[in-house]
Amino acid sequence: MNHSKISAVIEIFLVFGAAALVIVVGLPFAGDSLFAKQLVVVAANIAMLTVVGVGMYRRGQGFEYLGLSFTFGGWKSLALGFAKSLAVLVLGVAGFIFGSIVMANITGIPEQADVSGYNYLQGNLPLLLVSLTSIYVVSSFGEEVIYRGYLINRIEEILGGSRRALWAAVVMSSIIFGIAHFGWGIVGVVQTGFMGLAFAASYILFRRNLWILVAAHAYMDTALIVPLYFAQ
Repeated sequence: MNHSKISAVIEIFLVFGAAALVIVVGLPFAGDSLFAKQLVVVAANIAMLTVVGVGMYRRGQGFEYLGLSFTFGGWKSLALGFAKSLAVLVLGVAGFIFGSIVMANITGIPEQADVSGYNYLQGNLPLLLVSLTSIYVVSSFGEEVIYRGYLINRIEEILGGSRRALWAAVVMSSIIFGIAHFGWGIVGVVQTGFMGLAFAASYILFRRNLWILVAAHAYMDTALIVPLYFAQ
């Protein structure tokens, strides 16, 4: 393995190591507060984005490396992107449901992901709005940057850049994405893992246009979080 590949491996470990450090240090201070625990998760994602950004800056890479363009391509292009994001949403939901079916067949019980960490949202509109805002920035945008735009490209580079390396990167990034949701329980890990696989494949299918995935992720986050506000 040459020097650049070793550096890439080290960088990936630093990205997730930064998140682990924030979680290990921050959770004891959060105590039993569900909202404080979510803030720790937000801080962990910000730490990861910071390491990703520093690495890209040092390599002289811009947002286009991730698949992010800030050039307005016209309303027709915007409408087409919206249609594609809906298609990714359908694929993501299908992956999520498939993960549920897989776990139901393994455990014999149609369990759901453990989202009790969001119980503080019940009936609390201000916290719902604050949470949605942070989720759109840190989860919908941040997770797509980390797990799709960054991780797929970096793993592909480490494995040699071949087509086989690309699809290995798609699978590996999806597994890591699922494991990152360990707080949702094993069911949530599997569900988000398959959802991540659908998103990762869509990233390649739609020529690494990350905005399409960011939009689809935002739709899914909204569908997952808003019902918790109305839960009894």
